Amino acid sequence: QSQLVESGGGQVQPGGSLSLSCTTSGFSLEYYAIGWFRQAPGKEREGVACINDRDNRTYYDDSVKGRFTSFRDNAKNTIWLQLNSLEPEDTAVYYCAAAPPDDLQAMCEPPLYEFDFWGRGTQVTVSA
Repeated sequence: QSQLVESGGGQVQPGGSLSLSCTTSGFSLEYYAIGWFRQAPGKEREGVACINDRDNRTYYDDSVKGRFTSFRDNAKNTIWLQLNSLEPEDTAVYYCAAAPPDDLQAMCEPPLYEFDFWGRGTQVTVSA
């Protein structure tokens, strides 16, 4: 059974940092690109970063560029999303998803790309 499990969420003050991880099992990660998405209450799910299958080439949404960094280690079946300089607007449930590699920008931007597998998400709350 293919699974993705996010962890590392929590509550942090504005300007703080969090490190999210996405641990995979049941499929060969090296053949999949990974998307990081978030969904705030009452809003559409949006892509924040999409990382290529076998290197760390990543597309970032403009809203997180320069603040978030994604990297992966296929041998450890894990992908990370480092969140720095967090803002209240970053508050959301963060998800990772896997799909065969494609144009990374197309995978991240609306309309929502058809990923093969999704995790259940981890909550990130940014408040004073």
